Amino acid sequence: MTTRKIRVFSGIQPSGMLHIGNYLGAIQQWVAGQGAKVNFICIVDLHAITVPQEPEALRRQTRELAALLLAAGIDPQRTTLFVQSHVRAHAEGCWVLNCVTPIGWLERMTQYKLKAATQESVLTGLLDYPVLQAADILLYDTDEVPVGDDQKQHVELTRDIAQRFNGLYGETFVVPRPVIRASGARIMALNDPTAKMSKSDFTRGHAIRITDTPDEIRWVLKRAVTDAVGMVGFSDDPARAGVNNLLQIFELFTGQSRPAIEAHFAGKGYGALKSDVGEAVIEGLRPIRERFQALVTAPDELDRILAIGAEQARAVAEPKIRQVMERVGFVLPA
Repeated sequence: MTTRKIRVFSGIQPSGMLHIGNYLGAIQQWVAGQGAKVNFICIVDLHAITVPQEPEALRRQTRELAALLLAAGIDPQRTTLFVQSHVRAHAEGCWVLNCVTPIGWLERMTQYKLKAATQESVLTGLLDYPVLQAADILLYDTDEVPVGDDQKQHVELTRDIAQRFNGLYGETFVVPRPVIRASGARIMALNDPTAKMSKSDFTRGHAIRITDTPDEIRWVLKRAVTDAVGMVGFSDDPARAGVNNLLQIFELFTGQSRPAIEAHFAGKGYGALKSDVGEAVIEGLRPIRERFQALVTAPDELDRILAIGAEQARAVAEPKIRQVMERVGFVLPA
């Protein structure tokens, strides 16, 4: 009897430029997990339009995101990399799952409440996108969903939807589990270590983008918020969040242990910390930036890779959506 490989699904929006929080919190895990597991990475352009998008910018950002993922080490021979809108089963699955999902489940979602509070008129897609996210995950019989801790609630909703559907129509979906990285799951803003680093915040000094130049990286880190203690060391003290954030970044870019890092910085001040973190980030990102520049200027090659990925994704998603439709009672086309 053969054991099925664990399936992993990840989605990422083509909005804004990826920063080191995306790289350390998610992409590193995706790259490291290739081969040992069956990996699906979806560029979720359907999710992107839950807020207004300029069409040409969305097309450009979708290709740029594909180029960055490939440059960072995503191997299309070992990972199915595709664009969400290229696989119709995602939208079809969302509608079916809408019809088994109580609206109260969606209204309690933390991210929805936070975003809705800042908008005069809330679009239906903003409320409903966790159901689309559930369809994304469930179509691939996903076992694991790598997420930051702020996205754990969405995976828990997916589990609830899967279990409700299975209860109504019989065992259909694998119930997935969230996987959160112990270190680096949440890289914080460099100008405000109490807030998560965000793709949508373009304030200079807020984040380090993967495509930033070495000079820009040094500039941002030189101005990173620390504290008045003056001692370099890992700490759970919220007042030392800035220093701890810098040390996490150094840890994840260098691969050194925490005792080794603390020994390295023993007797050194924050100037040395910021300088060393900067050089570690620059060297860690250098090959990615170089590969990205080569890939992003070859849109035809990117489209070819994404077309192959979509074909591979459809080979899994279409039989699953057909099974779902049969279970709910649709007359299926021959």
